Amino acid sequence: MQPYYSKARVPVVFLICILSVVTFACCSLSDAHAFPSAEDPPGLWDLKRRPDRPDLRAVQQIRFLTEDEYPPFNFQGPSGKLEGFNIDLARAICAELAVTCTVQARRWDTIVAALEAGQGDVIAASLSGTAEARERLLFTAPYYRTPGRFVALRNGPDDVSPAALTGKRVAVVADTAHQAYLTTYFPGATLVARPSEAAAREALRSGQADFLFGDGISLAFWLNGSSSADCCRFAGGPYLESRYFGEGVGMALRPTDDTLRRAIDFALFRIWERGIYADLVRRWFPVSPFGEGL
Repeated sequence: MQPYYSKARVPVVFLICILSVVTFACCSLSDAHAFPSAEDPPGLWDLKRRPDRPDLRAVQQIRFLTEDEYPPFNFQGPSGKLEGFNIDLARAICAELAVTCTVQARRWDTIVAALEAGQGDVIAASLSGTAEARERLLFTAPYYRTPGRFVALRNGPDDVSPAALTGKRVAVVADTAHQAYLTTYFPGATLVARPSEAAAREALRSGQADFLFGDGISLAFWLNGSSSADCCRFAGGPYLESRYFGEGVGMALRPTDDTLRRAIDFALFRIWERGIYADLVRRWFPVSPFGEGL
């Protein structure tokens, strides 16, 4: 039986299309609230909502738990040491709070049990904050999101507005939240549904589609890797509608550790404010899936 928790992934739940149809019937694309702009994506932190610095006297050490098979977020490097975006972010949190920090790896299927057994204090492993997970765990504010992104050929068009995509062919993996999103917000596009990510990407590369729409993180890996043969690039910015792509990924704690949660939220804000977060994104994501401001 699969555990109730999972790594951050775009859910494959095509039933959301039912909600999409209702939403589209009620809201026109001229309504600014109906169509999230990709050109001005919302940030994760707001300078006008600066968190208070918590009392850190009770926080002397933070034991982070992660896993080592999810690059570039957390993985075992050539030296055998843990590396990745989540690892560096955990260490930056400890530096900001001036506390001792340890990071230990656990198997993915045991990581929540290890936290609940007191073997660590915080899970930093891209654990999705699903409704089921939140019944047992406390989550920090999100520190990244899994956006939807458009990809075009190198010499392809840039405009990915609903009007510009009317009559255009858009490759997408069938029965996913990405297909449901296109159905709702890009009703004029011709969807080229394929059974897998590889097949959808090949549809774009072979000229069977004008654009590709999918998970921005996996697409960033593809664009930066050899298998894309430098064929393509992102077009437009990230799409972050939470009903389709989730509320974002936070770190997980035991429900009794609210003081530590507030300390980590404070540290995450300061890391972003000082530019450390942006540096980590540039280091681990040469082709950023998040867009400006994330």
